Amino acid sequence: MNKLFFRLLVLLMSLSLIGIILVQVYWFNTSFKNNDEQFKFHVKQVIGNVADKLQKQEAYSFYDKYNHYKDSTGKVPKKNDLLEFYYVQKNPKTNKTIIYSNSIISEDYKISSSFFDKKFDTERFKNFNSKRVTEVYNNNNIDNSGVGQSLIPDVRIEKSGNLDILDNAQFEIFFKDIASAMPLEERVSKEILQKLIKKELEERGVNTKFEFGIYSNNLATKVKSDDFKYDKNATYSIPIFTDNEGNSKYQLLVTFPHKKKFLLSELVSITILSIIFTLIILIAYSSALNQLIRQRHISEIKTDFINNMTHEFKTPIATINLALDAIKNPKIIDDKEKVLRYLQMIRDENKRMHAQVENVLRISKLEKKELDIAKESCNLEEIINEAIEHVNLILEDREGTVTTHYDATRKTVLLNDVHFTNVLVNILENAIKYSPDVPKIDVYTENVKDMVIIKVKDNGLGMGKTAQKRIFEKFYREHTGDLHNVKGHGLGLAYVKRIVEDHNGQVYVESEKGKGSTFIIKLPLIN
Repeated sequence: MNKLFFRLLVLLMSLSLIGIILVQVYWFNTSFKNNDEQFKFHVKQVIGNVADKLQKQEAYSFYDKYNHYKDSTGKVPKKNDLLEFYYVQKNPKTNKTIIYSNSIISEDYKISSSFFDKKFDTERFKNFNSKRVTEVYNNNNIDNSGVGQSLIPDVRIEKSGNLDILDNAQFEIFFKDIASAMPLEERVSKEILQKLIKKELEERGVNTKFEFGIYSNNLATKVKSDDFKYDKNATYSIPIFTDNEGNSKYQLLVTFPHKKKFLLSELVSITILSIIFTLIILIAYSSALNQLIRQRHISEIKTDFINNMTHEFKTPIATINLALDAIKNPKIIDDKEKVLRYLQMIRDENKRMHAQVENVLRISKLEKKELDIAKESCNLEEIINEAIEHVNLILEDREGTVTTHYDATRKTVLLNDVHFTNVLVNILENAIKYSPDVPKIDVYTENVKDMVIIKVKDNGLGMGKTAQKRIFEKFYREHTGDLHNVKGHGLGLAYVKRIVEDHNGQVYVESEKGKGSTFIIKLPLIN
């Protein structure tokens, strides 16, 4: 039930975290799309304003020329007169001449009062009619004095229509007709266009790089910025220079090469905060999950430790009880030799239990840094030989052997002889315990630079990669099934690691399943 609850808790926490991340991603995408729409709206306003200003600037230019003509002729048009206006423009580069004429004809109409159902006399009403002619002459020397010449134009465009308001309508009509016959480069320059677009964008708060170009009937013209490239997702267009019929052959295109970067920059601060908070939640979640797993693992290790410890104590206690029962036997109590043998058994088993308790206390003191480890100069080979002596009885019982290979020429190290002897005894005992056949142990020493290396190699069960990483953890024992043929409680190698590290050394293991293990200790030499 606890495992099920733990898995359910982990699943719910994981789903919640994934949900938070997905909500953040959804919010980011929505905000990005909203910014994109807002950007599109502002840009449409900008290019609309630019198109209007281009048209107005062109109108103002023609208006100045119109006033100049009016001032030079001294003729002020009157609404009830025939008004005929000529405009001549010559391009010295192309030798092309454009002549524009606009005739405003005033016609009187008599309309009966009965038509209006009003009581007044017959009145005169005026109707204005416009006739516009644009003529283009190529390679002909024509000026204002030669307007009346009888020359055949290369291009002739004639338009006519009614006028309701004479002054503004007349001017707009004739200037648009003239402008439509002019080359684009004479109507607008890329410098003026760039200034207009830049100013409008700055007013709308769009502070990002832009490129622009004018297309004529879907073909690029010379009026464009140097790095203009059409991009479907970042280019916006609008018709410019519309004629009197509302048609336009020109399109203004504005593209933003860093559009995505600009849109993201507006979200960067809130996005960074969002990522930071999400990372905090993720770290907190990972830490909490790690702690939960560690607590479960520690709980399992402690249970395993208690079971192993109970087993370790159960055997000597049972032996002591059997020995005491045997001594009580009337047939044995008078046999002094048997009594002494049973007393020796009790003493040995008592030592075993005492050693187990000492092991636990030693690790506890190491954890609290209460263990006093005084070091002095020692010959390493002497320490190794002493440790081998400690395990000789166990080794003889298993009919095993220890072979030494002392190849180190420098062997004086600074260490605590008691604790370091215990370190080697622990490693040798493990080598014996985990050898299912007759134990064959080899002990090597060698010098590498300013270090002395000790290797303890056995022909035991060996261990997997996972066990090699965790073998020096407290209470850890590799599972050997339910058989308690290998005694121990998982504290020996934890003690080994702490003591070796306290001597400024390193300890690690090289092993393979079924091929034995080699424990390696590196210690610094005394210079």
